[in-house]
Amino acid sequence: MNPRIAASSPAASALLIVADSERNADMLYASGFFVPDPFIYLKNNQSVHLVLSDLEMDRAAKHLPNATIHSFSKLREQTAQAGISNPNIGHVAGRLLKNDLGISQVRVPANFPFGVAESIRETWPDISFLIDCPFPERAVKSPAEIRKIQQILRLTQEGLRAGISLIRNADIKKDGRLWHQGRPLTSEKVRAAIHTTIGSLGGLPGNTIVAGGSQACDPHERGSGPLRAHLPIIIDVFPRSETTGYFGDLTRTVVKGRASESVRKIYQSVLQAQQTALNAICDGAKARKVHEAVEGAFDSLGYRTERRNHHMQGFFHGTGHGLGLELHEAPSIGKTSTDHLQTGNVITVEPGLYYSGIGGVRIEDVALIQEDGRPRALTDFEKTLEL
Repeated sequence: MNPRIAASSPAASALLIVADSERNADMLYASGFFVPDPFIYLKNNQSVHLVLSDLEMDRAAKHLPNATIHSFSKLREQTAQAGISNPNIGHVAGRLLKNDLGISQVRVPANFPFGVAESIRETWPDISFLIDCPFPERAVKSPAEIRKIQQILRLTQEGLRAGISLIRNADIKKDGRLWHQGRPLTSEKVRAAIHTTIGSLGGLPGNTIVAGGSQACDPHERGSGPLRAHLPIIIDVFPRSETTGYFGDLTRTVVKGRASESVRKIYQSVLQAQQTALNAICDGAKARKVHEAVEGAFDSLGYRTERRNHHMQGFFHGTGHGLGLELHEAPSIGKTSTDHLQTGNVITVEPGLYYSGIGGVRIEDVALIQEDGRPRALTDFEKTLEL
């Protein structure tokens, strides 16, 4: 290991992040406002320093009134005068650390840009970087954060409702394809209806999944082409709030027409496994044990997980994950998780079963671990298989 890149220690109190806050959740959490271009965030003991373009300085002062706001252009000019040719944001950060604050050791996130780190060393060769998780407290949501998540979940449900309504109102042709308003109903059209609804309400839709038939056997397949009757269609909606940056996540599986007996049994088994997970979730529970309880529920119902004909069959993804400023964040509820659940976690619960020749079924809801240590559902969307 590079002696100047090591695991974090309590002695290093300074935290440095260089990123934009539209795509970097830690920077958004730290700064509280959206900035499309990378900027510098430095917390040294209790003092906070931001280095931004002149365009963003007034906004920064409103959102972080107790922070010291530095002009990037002025610091860049000073860095150039100190002998750095054409200084970039890393050189400017190095000058701030060395000359202005005298900091020789900083904690940085694991995804800290390598090029920025190298530029900092050009300005301040003796700097040491310590890899750290900047804000582990993000896993426990405040009441204000919970309200923001509930807000985007309401949009998520409206989007899902629009997509399911389109499928419900479709006609079934003799060849089994679904038609709507005289044209084949496709995954793309259902996805567009979901996205239009979410966008009109202030959400930013992502790569929504609308996968039917054999496509539904791949949990991350977006879905494409005509949808067919009597086969399961997985709809997984996970938009981001345009105003707060928080994510929603909700999945339902539906069949237009008559589901096969195999699909009905799988659907009921997934519902039962989801309830098993909810029964196991509590403050202090090992996340891995919750996942194992779901695996055990499926095993007891006769649904094996294995690789068959070069494809995975059964239940082969995690039971859930934390939800917040990132779609997937701590805690993780899966086979290899080392996390413990705690009060204030907002988590998804999304067991699924996938079998070639039958189709896939996944049901996902979002729950909050309350003060009493038990989960409370933050989603209440109906669970109806056949439309």
